Amino acid sequence: MSLSIRTAAPITVTVIGPQRPALGIYHGTFASNRRSERSGKLESVKLDSAGLQVFSHEKCMHLLASCPIGRIVFTDRALPSVQPVNFCLDGNDIVIRTTVGSKLASATRRTIVAFEIDDFDPEERTGWSVTVVGYARAVDDPREMARLAELPLTPWALGSRDHFIVITAKHVSGQRLQQPG
Repeated sequence: MSLSIRTAAPITVTVIGPQRPALGIYHGTFASNRRSERSGKLESVKLDSAGLQVFSHEKCMHLLASCPIGRIVFTDRALPSVQPVNFCLDGNDIVIRTTVGSKLASATRRTIVAFEIDDFDPEERTGWSVTVVGYARAVDDPREMARLAELPLTPWALGSRDHFIVITAKHVSGQRLQQPG
């Protein structure tokens, strides 16, 4: 089923996917057309049910590579914990340096974690975020540790940071909030 909706901005949004018309609730993906700033050609922009632009996997990875600080979400004593960390990408893996005895190091051994980066402009009420869910593991192979030590990842916190945590992404998503106009 396809339904066209006119928005306040001069774009047409086409609903693609399942809906529940009796309740007026939409579940699925929006797609809209806009002109590319580079080519001037029409390109498809996916919007979620809240009207946020949905990023492709490639765009999410590009943004991850451009951001030096993120937030890791892990479980600490059966409760969620969020910690800001500096990181870098090694291929598609997220690499974090910490201390061996840290709460982060002990909580992220062979477990599922979330990782998030974002950028927002409160005055313009715009912004974007990228979220990664994946498996975290401690690196204990000396050759891998030596290779990761060569990455451009300099800890911001004082003290020795010789323990590496690698997050292998299993789910990557991102979205942008833009004001109409």
